[in-house]
Amino acid sequence: MRLGVLDVGSNTVHLLVVDAHPGARPLPAYSHKAELRLAELLDEDGAIGAEGVDRLVATVREGLEVAEDQGVAELLPFATSAVREATNADAVLARVAEETGAELQVLSGAEEARLTFLAARRWLGWSAGRLLMFDIGGGSLEIALGVDEAPDVAASLPLGAGRLTASRLPGDPPSSADVRSLRRDVRSGIAGVVGDFARFGTPDRVVGTSKTFKQLARIAGAARTGDGLYLRRELSRQDLRVWGPKLAELSVRERRELPGVSEGRAHQLLAGALVAEATMDLFGVETLEICPWALREGVILRNLDHMRPA
Repeated sequence: MRLGVLDVGSNTVHLLVVDAHPGARPLPAYSHKAELRLAELLDEDGAIGAEGVDRLVATVREGLEVAEDQGVAELLPFATSAVREATNADAVLARVAEETGAELQVLSGAEEARLTFLAARRWLGWSAGRLLMFDIGGGSLEIALGVDEAPDVAASLPLGAGRLTASRLPGDPPSSADVRSLRRDVRSGIAGVVGDFARFGTPDRVVGTSKTFKQLARIAGAARTGDGLYLRRELSRQDLRVWGPKLAELSVRERRELPGVSEGRAHQLLAGALVAEATMDLFGVETLEICPWALREGVILRNLDHMRPA
């Protein structure tokens, strides 16, 4: 059957359409993205402003129309940190439902971590052993560790690349003082959860999911997406030590010219690099593998697991 997920994230609203059935690998059929940057549209009170809500409603409506055109039999609409943490979340969700008919399921940070971990586990298989997963989104950082399909421990921190860029890195490029201040606070936030993971043992394999890790690996020399889905792509802490200072000196326009960096994410790549480097350093990870599956695939896999095999 043809399934779709409509992911209302902190950066984009992303419709992913797959052909899937229980017990089989979901096959991507279509992808539609609209840049929204909800995490950057919050006002001083933490609410999504009128313009942001209007844009969200229009973008969700567009996603529903595309899903219908693509023959989606079941659509799974959900929202993550930008909507979850908005002070007017209930009003926003009610308006989206009233004007589009889509009832967005708001995922908690823990759910984001568990579903992304599920996707990484299914991609890598049981041979990966004890798996440690990092995911840097627009609004939050998810970390999970475990030996099964559900992690033994998971955490979600408000350290998304879009959120940090909007609140902490003014200037193009930002000042060295702002970069140092953000680096210090990011490391402090991550250090606060490291002990929760340490007691569950040393990971056998470490993966990074999300666009941020993919783009950082690409500028560090990893293969292009077009070179094949199954090529092993890695990112090392040394890569980040080299590229972090370089990104801090580049303007957004200059970052856009780097290999694999999308125009819509170039502005937040520095914040993403600071989070990635701090996470790998504090968790003692020298090299991680890039996993192509993440939250959207996790939502699809969970839905398939709850279906009765044909």
